Amino acid sequence: MQSNPFVRYLEAKRTVDDRALNRPVWSELARLVTDRMVRDARPLEVLEIGAGIGTMVERVLAWQLFGPQSHAVRYTVLDADADLIATASARLAVAPPWLDLRFVTADALAYAASAAADGGQRYDLLIANAFLDLVDLRRALPLLRGLLRDGGSFYFTINFDGATLLEPAIDPPLDAAIEAAYHRTMDERITDGQPSGDSRTGRHLFATLPANGFAIRAAGASDWVVHAVDGAYPADEAAFLRFIVATMEGALRNHPDLDSVHFDRWIAARRAQIDRAELVYIAHQLDFCGVAG
Repeated sequence: MQSNPFVRYLEAKRTVDDRALNRPVWSELARLVTDRMVRDARPLEVLEIGAGIGTMVERVLAWQLFGPQSHAVRYTVLDADADLIATASARLAVAPPWLDLRFVTADALAYAASAAADGGQRYDLLIANAFLDLVDLRRALPLLRGLLRDGGSFYFTINFDGATLLEPAIDPPLDAAIEAAYHRTMDERITDGQPSGDSRTGRHLFATLPANGFAIRAAGASDWVVHAVDGAYPADEAAFLRFIVATMEGALRNHPDLDSVHFDRWIAARRAQIDRAELVYIAHQLDFCGVAG
């Protein structure tokens, strides 16, 4: 088992994302990719930003996005965290012969800005999973559009959209206050001096994607829904839930709108619910795919 708690979270999230990803959106993506591969025999150039430990690469192979016996695909796996990229490289050490994997450690927006400045690589498919709600869309989307060839496809998934639900209730007014405060931390987050998030990213993408040259072809809900089955959480999803609760604790520690004693008791109660396999967690999110105009 990985000692890095974030790596373990990303591993545990794999099965949660598998259930959540919107299948009609995936089907439209598969159609777009197939059309491109039939139309053009050159290698398909794919870039995934914020790729983490490579679980999306594993998924597109398992779900045969490129077909059971594909022609050449060059897939760049990019993340700002060198440890995650090293983990991804190790996890993906054995790949089909037609898949050329390239691992890059870089900030996604800095990478896009550099590509725009020097006329660098453009891609046929751009993937971003659980990423766009961590950046300022006004800054990010024009840069990301520059990474795609005209007519290239995008697949932007697991974009948070304003609902964090934990059941059973502990204290409904306190539950509501904690949810609202947690969402405000997303709206007010600053990273490296830049705004970096929006608790309603999903719904805002319906306007901001077309405004920045991304034509939406399919969109749909991709809610995380985690609950016990026959008295236990599937796979390693208890670890996923513990990470979510720890994230909320870290974000809201000493928050001026929350009584610290009541908040500490609430966190302890949520952890106890996980231990008893009672906690149900739902987060509302949206998936999008389409083409660059």
